[in-house]
Amino acid sequence: MTLRRVLSGLGAAATLGAAAAISARRRALAAVPRELRHPVLFLPLNFSNPVTLAIARRVVPLAGAASRPGVRIEQRTLPATTDDPSVEVLTYQAPSGQAPRAALLWIHGGGTVMGAAQQENTWCSRVADELGALVVSVDYRLAPENPYPAALDDCIGALRWLHASAAALGIDPARIAVGGESAGGGLAAAVVQRAHDSRVPVRFQLLLYPMLDDRTALRVDPPNSALYTWTPDSNRFAWTSYLGRPPQDRDDRPYIAAARRKNLAGLPPAWIGVGDLDLFHDEDVDYARRLSEAGVACELRLEPGMYHGADALLDGKAPSMTAFRTAALDALRTALAKP
Repeated sequence: MTLRRVLSGLGAAATLGAAAAISARRRALAAVPRELRHPVLFLPLNFSNPVTLAIARRVVPLAGAASRPGVRIEQRTLPATTDDPSVEVLTYQAPSGQAPRAALLWIHGGGTVMGAAQQENTWCSRVADELGALVVSVDYRLAPENPYPAALDDCIGALRWLHASAAALGIDPARIAVGGESAGGGLAAAVVQRAHDSRVPVRFQLLLYPMLDDRTALRVDPPNSALYTWTPDSNRFAWTSYLGRPPQDRDDRPYIAAARRKNLAGLPPAWIGVGDLDLFHDEDVDYARRLSEAGVACELRLEPGMYHGADALLDGKAPSMTAFRTAALDALRTALAKP
């Protein structure tokens, strides 16, 4: 998964700081359940540091490299069209899937500044294996070299390709979901909005602790989650890189941040999962509330004591994180079942 290798591999690059900072972290750990405590919680990771970011970009693609036996993984280059650029994707197919099968467009995390499609091998191959679905993981362009709307264009282009190639791929165009984790979850929510407006059907959106609101970077009173994994400094750097300028109270560019959309009516059903120690907790809970108020079926799963990416670090090791991922998979299974 995204953070497992990243956070472990960055230990040498991260500076532990003064003894007082370590002591503060130990006190803050009281809010974290024992099963979710991990040595990386003592590292004040800051991905705005050029050295840290460079190392992360090297090690992130190695994360989650293990895949389910029997799942075929193929690298594809989707050709450019009049509307969309060429984009790299990985596809995952299990022999258990029977055409026409469902499909999931998956978007990896990494703050839009790091990450790669292959880091999602473990999760994407699990979905393909257990649901019999075709999974497409997008290797979108990263910021700051490629700011908005590059990543969004790559992801919406991959979704349009899924629809245009449905017959050849053996998928049911009426059973296509879009999902992602962290920055990928934020991109997934924006893709769903853009798809809705351009009448590209999406059955379901699966959002794991999504990065939805650039205005969170303007907060001056971050919660205790500031100590864990994805910090306000990293968040400000990531949004500034993606937007091409520092976040502002007002930004009228379309689809820059899913939480800025005022009218959420008509969007597909959603599952949103986030921990109460996650920097994105407030924006995710608010988005789930607004979806429900707009008449969109939305299941919100709140995990006590979960910090950002804890499931990536501890899936298979901590029962609560295994249950968190299983709940996401179950929601997707139900949503993509045949009518």
